[in-house]
Amino acid sequence: MKGVQKGVTQMARQGHYIGAPNGIVLCVDSKGEGNIEGHLYHGYEKEGIPFQSYEKVFRTSEELFNALGFPHAGNGDRDIYGHIHDYQKKELVKVLKDEELLEKHGDMGTFVVRVQHRQHSSWQGRVTYLEEDRTVYFRSALELMKIIDGVLCDTEQRCEE
Repeated sequence: MKGVQKGVTQMARQGHYIGAPNGIVLCVDSKGEGNIEGHLYHGYEKEGIPFQSYEKVFRTSEELFNALGFPHAGNGDRDIYGHIHDYQKKELVKVLKDEELLEKHGDMGTFVVRVQHRQHSSWQGRVTYLEEDRTVYFRSALELMKIIDGVLCDTEQRCEE
């Protein structure tokens, strides 16, 4: 019986990890008209990066991915907005451990975003809603945005149809 309980506990918290050099923790404090506000954390900066829109989240994340050179942009040097750039990979030093990142939480919700691929000028990966330990795969940045909005709507229990 103990083995079964241990397995259940481990499975119940399976999404509670970062697991990639480019993993980010999105701490959402409020949600307005089609936008979210909060702080974005990654292992290469001690302080959270404030955001007031999905656009800021995507731009900040793209900057991190380009600096890391991971995940490799599948369309050469074209970013998520379709602009062509000449990116230089940078040597970034981790200043926060994964455990420290997972201690960060938003007032409305906390999401661990793991972008595994950047193909077709968009993102593919998975997002974990930490409060419910629910992981969902996404095929584009737009789908990621809709997933996060859906979770936040469920949390608020009031969203316009």
